[in-house]
Amino acid sequence: MLIGLVIGVALLVFLLLRTKIHAFPAMIIAAAATGLVGGMVPTAISSSIIAGFGSTLGSIGIVIGFGVMMGRILEVSGAAERMAYTFLRLFGKTRPQWAMAVTGFMVSIPIFVDSGFVILTPLAKALSRRSGKSVLTMGVALAAGLATTHHLVPPTPGPLGSAGIFGANIGQMILWGILFAIPAMIVGVLYAQWLGRKIYQIPSEDGESWERKEWQPALEKVVQLEAQANLPSAFLSFAPIVAPIILILFNTVLSAMKATGPAAQFLIFLGTPVIAVLVGLLFAIYGLGAKMDRKSILKQMEEGVTSAGIILLVTGAGGALGQVIRDSGTGNYLAEILAASPLPPILLPFVIASVLRLVQGSGTTAMLTAASISAPILNGLGVNPVFAAQSAAMGAFVFSYFNDSLFWVVNRMLGIEEAREQIMTWSVPTTLMWLTSGITLVIANALFG
Repeated sequence: MLIGLVIGVALLVFLLLRTKIHAFPAMIIAAAATGLVGGMVPTAISSSIIAGFGSTLGSIGIVIGFGVMMGRILEVSGAAERMAYTFLRLFGKTRPQWAMAVTGFMVSIPIFVDSGFVILTPLAKALSRRSGKSVLTMGVALAAGLATTHHLVPPTPGPLGSAGIFGANIGQMILWGILFAIPAMIVGVLYAQWLGRKIYQIPSEDGESWERKEWQPALEKVVQLEAQANLPSAFLSFAPIVAPIILILFNTVLSAMKATGPAAQFLIFLGTPVIAVLVGLLFAIYGLGAKMDRKSILKQMEEGVTSAGIILLVTGAGGALGQVIRDSGTGNYLAEILAASPLPPILLPFVIASVLRLVQGSGTTAMLTAASISAPILNGLGVNPVFAAQSAAMGAFVFSYFNDSLFWVVNRMLGIEEAREQIMTWSVPTTLMWLTSGITLVIANALFG
């Protein structure tokens, strides 16, 4: 059984790195190989793959679909920019980097991290010109905010899929994800401030060229920047994100209190993840999309679903791999070994995700694969499923570099071309956020796990 798992994972890594096979079929092939070498009956393997795929998507597939529709409307409506201006007023015109970070923190909950960075980079450049702060301070702070919630807070597909594989409560996953994301974001912003003084680069007015000079405190000044008049209101911009989170947290609290009254039951219903995210989508359609005609808004939502298709397939394939490991008995066998080892069980998904992230680059694939491998092992050890899912999500932070698409998006859009500076710009801060989140996870698990 153990040899089957080793061969299955090795085959998965080989297929992802050395062949033209996509992650979705590669994970199914790895699941089949794990079962065959592990001694399962061939017909039982196919049944496990189907059952694992279906059960995983059954719990989170609809949420992902609604979430990407909502995110697409937020992208095209200008809601993300409105959030940035709102936070700029909140944090003051002398701390625009914190405004960018908190904007990214909010925006990346429903919007894919790459898209969020592309949408908000023009604003980061404008803030850099007006404030005199390096564009690297603005851009890395923005990317840090985006990356933390992208990794840790559902309904982003990675943490949502991990929660589904571990059977974690979505409300608790959101709450703990937000709490874990805050210190990671703070570390990212502090690093961005330091980096902007080491690499002081200001964009031109057209944003197409860059000016470099030695940083001096006198170069930084109070920012003067006003929001465009055609952006939606702050209420309409925040409502699609905030409403589902509040409803899901109501569900979690009331369910924990075992509330039975009609009003409580109705709130519990509204707070189920599928219904809560649907409410957020309706806020986006009839609030942010009020000025769009029916044909346009339907087209935008369909484009959002198209981008989510492969995420759904990879998430389901991760569930299939986990089901094969569970049904083969490998999970129970490894659980016995792990229980006798010095490695804290909570760090198993963290370590696996870290290795996979370094090897193949995709954070989402690393999270889902780590969750699939470790869930059958940890389920019998009494590990909190929310912390286990967060562990897999946190491990995928580590050292984003050349095989990660966001590495190139961040560096190219900030005008960084030299390899050493590219690593300083995005590989180092992601590793600092990885270390920070791992430490906070261990502390939280010791206190509340």
